[in-house]
Amino acid sequence: MSRKVIILSLIFAMGIAIGMIGSQRINAQQPPGKSTVLQRTDIAGIEGKEAVIILAEIFPGAVTPKHYHPGNELSYVLEGFMILEVEGRPPVTYSVGESYILPAKQVHYAKNVSMTAPVKVLSFAIVDKGQPLSFPVK
Repeated sequence: MSRKVIILSLIFAMGIAIGMIGSQRINAQQPPGKSTVLQRTDIAGIEGKEAVIILAEIFPGAVTPKHYHPGNELSYVLEGFMILEVEGRPPVTYSVGESYILPAKQVHYAKNVSMTAPVKVLSFAIVDKGQPLSFPVK
């Protein structure tokens, strides 16, 4: 009888340990989304600047880290619902068909309101040629 209790206790302990390891892997820092540069081109007559078109996707339930863009950004929501929080302003909810403009270096982050569907945003930016499109903020 005591041998069965010991074996069952060991199996139970191993199950808990395996469950904890699996949970840590599942909850490991997943990226909040992805950005795809659709086009990047020089702007005729404006030396050192380029226009960039980006398709950004925020995964279900995800929140982007605080960041800013070096140039002006004009964005249009293609799919989903999101909350955009711009530093110094109240949060605003955007949905399909709505647009917003962010001035250069405006610190912000976005949250996908849905736990099941992604948010997709088409953005246009004017930036210094060859520079990163986004900078993280702590």
